[in-house]
Amino acid sequence: MSRRPAPAHDADGFRREAKKHLGQNFLHERGVIDKIVLAIDPRPGDRIVEIGPGQGALTLPLLDRLGALTAIEFDRDLLVPLAAAARAHGALTLLNADVLDVDFDALAGDTPIRLVGNLPYNLSSPILFHALAHAAAIVDMHFMLQKEVVERMAAAPGSKVYGRLSVMLQAYCAVTPLFTVPPGAFRPAPKVESAVVRLRPRPPTQVGIVDPAGFAQLVRAAFGQRRKTLRNALAGVADGAMIEAAGLRPDARAEQLSVADFIRLANLRAAA
Repeated sequence: MSRRPAPAHDADGFRREAKKHLGQNFLHERGVIDKIVLAIDPRPGDRIVEIGPGQGALTLPLLDRLGALTAIEFDRDLLVPLAAAARAHGALTLLNADVLDVDFDALAGDTPIRLVGNLPYNLSSPILFHALAHAAAIVDMHFMLQKEVVERMAAAPGSKVYGRLSVMLQAYCAVTPLFTVPPGAFRPAPKVESAVVRLRPRPPTQVGIVDPAGFAQLVRAAFGQRRKTLRNALAGVADGAMIEAAGLRPDARAEQLSVADFIRLANLRAAA
């Protein structure tokens, strides 16, 4: 007697199989979910936008606390079962979109938003830079990412993992790693550990960057070839005299500079 094939969907209408090409790993561990919600600490009146709600592991407890939230989901197959699951918890507004196409400024309007999400590993850096471009419309961000990425985000100068991501994020945000999440908290289990991180955008007056585009260009060039000295890495961007005028050594390497060093050099260049 032949076995019946396992049903493709569970009792709630969600597909049992995650889509690998979308980097889907669905959070299911209740203790981890509760810990994330506690870290977010949603308050009445908060406007929370969730990136990649998946099967609603975070969405539903957040709805229980807030009564309403917006979620951005790319996978059309998740929309109907997620909307159905949310009805008993609150008002869920679902946007079927690629998050990189979403204008967070327009979404926020006059009320800044709070971003949360379990970000797909293959898109984490582009999503972080996209959020950074809309930092003025964002109160804070709580993201779950690959642990290795969180370590890069929070790295200090001199660290092997200190680089462009570290400088760009720390220039505009306070970056606080919160806790590690084991692979078994997800279905399917990824091959690496994850971590939850909090980002709080700094007020523009605290950032002090005169030309954001010029700053980004300088940081990208400095870390483009890590083994090169600043004099060589920044050729065509900032000469040796300008590097020295910023109080830096032209023979230093990018990973030796603090975030404040990069800002000072970029502002000197912008004023030239």
